Amino acid sequence: MTTTMVLAADVGGTKTMVALYGLTEDGQGLCLQHQHRYASRDWPCFDQMLEDFFHQRASAGGPVVQPTSACFAVAGPVHQGQAQLTNLHWVVNQQQLMESLGIPVVEVVNDIAVLVHGLPHLRGPMAVELQAGEPQPGGTVAIFGVGTGLGMAMGISTSTGLHSCPSEGGHQEFSPCNPREWQLRQWLLADLGLERLSVERVVSGTGLGHIGRWLLSTCPGSHPLKNQLTNPTADFPTAVAAGAVQGDSLCQEALALWVDAYGTAAANLFLTSLSTGGLWLAGGATAKQVPQLRSPRFLQRFQQVGRLQPLAAKVPIHALTAPDAGLFSAAQRARQLAGASAPSPSIGHG
Repeated sequence: MTTTMVLAADVGGTKTMVALYGLTEDGQGLCLQHQHRYASRDWPCFDQMLEDFFHQRASAGGPVVQPTSACFAVAGPVHQGQAQLTNLHWVVNQQQLMESLGIPVVEVVNDIAVLVHGLPHLRGPMAVELQAGEPQPGGTVAIFGVGTGLGMAMGISTSTGLHSCPSEGGHQEFSPCNPREWQLRQWLLADLGLERLSVERVVSGTGLGHIGRWLLSTCPGSHPLKNQLTNPTADFPTAVAAGAVQGDSLCQEALALWVDAYGTAAANLFLTSLSTGGLWLAGGATAKQVPQLRSPRFLQRFQQVGRLQPLAAKVPIHALTAPDAGLFSAAQRARQLAGASAPSPSIGHG
């Protein structure tokens, strides 16, 4: 194994994962050297977190090797190498980090867009198939990331591999498809005091909680979840999901409405990107709801695109289930930036 190292981080408002990877002698793979998980809000800035990471590395007796490249995936839009995290008062600046770390190549990228770089290198356990489809060689791929919020990205095939195109498609207008969804929309506009409703307000982990609150507002009498509405420490979306598993009818209806909206939003991304190379569902909320996404309900809603239904039925759909998919993808991008990557293999998960 060479002493070449790449630095990667998956930076979120709640947690941040930082890791050093070594490159194998043949440049064909990555080997994890050191990794640490941080609670993001415990740190005033990303720079100090990185200082601590390298201090821990040295304290553990690891070799002092300067990374040749770094990729930092951040939960927020990136403009000219700088990102303001959506849910944390951090600014992550590419040029400033390059200078302070002394690393010659540094890239700051959106945390959903970075997943495109990991797709060609996925291993079997990292994803599950939802629809086999018929992938078109060289076709565009798309990422639909459902976590606390909703993120989207596209990957365009080029002669040097996939080129990642970030998107803020999660902030598109939510489009109701039936009277029930229209009622949900109108209630959320009033409840949240909004003039417009983005799809992220419904299709996200937070959105599942919103749907549950709406149904409770129309539910006469008592319900176990009503006690949690006034509890500031309660994880309400998780409570709704757990209630659905336990057979609670209101929670099951909330989850069904959420899956329907998820299917429509995913279909809209497919139509926009024409992702005939494959659609990849990602994010923590996705990983938790894989059984629902493998159900006929999701696929029926996804394929409900009128005259383009035959094309939607041919789209390969996979769910990324690995909790470290973002970190893994950032490391693959850092490897690519180091100029050490071999020609990209075909996209797959076997």
